[in-house]
Amino acid sequence: MNLPNKLTLSRVIAIPIFIVFFVLGTLGNGVHYNGINIYRAIAAAIFVAASVTDYFDGKIARERNLITNFGKLMDPLADKMLVITAMMLLTESKEVNYLCTLIVVLRELTISSIRLIALEKGIVIAASIWGKLKTSTQMVSLVLILFHFYKINNLAYYITYGLFYLSTLFVIISLIDYIIKSKDVFLD
Repeated sequence: MNLPNKLTLSRVIAIPIFIVFFVLGTLGNGVHYNGINIYRAIAAAIFVAASVTDYFDGKIARERNLITNFGKLMDPLADKMLVITAMMLLTESKEVNYLCTLIVVLRELTISSIRLIALEKGIVIAASIWGKLKTSTQMVSLVLILFHFYKINNLAYYITYGLFYLSTLFVIISLIDYIIKSKDVFLD
């Protein structure tokens, strides 16, 4: 259990804690201090911290040559679990469109299935710029939504949800790109 794997595992462990604080922040409007929902702010901070571990676990694993089978499996799975959990909670609280959440879930299930088939055949499908754009815009927009940035003013609203819908567009483009790149998996 090296450092990158511990960071990945910490992301998985953070998910139920994130859920608890998010739910506490939505029940009875949560606890407020100077107009800030404390539980919701803690949930958002947990999401940010967990998201940051995604960057560092991969960076450390590559730089120190600490790549393991556990990391290869759990790192992308932890990311998907974190994002899908946040999107489902935000969908339930009516802050995120359910159709966007459905698109993300279907994309992740499709790509995970393709990866498993490709892995069995010894085929490696490289990540694309579309996947990286999807991840970065998705994480930033979810952080903005979790911190209620969109409530500041109209400009903040358009920035937050513009970025969110852009991330959904990248979800679709990256799925199409991934399917095209994995055509050999299906043609074999």
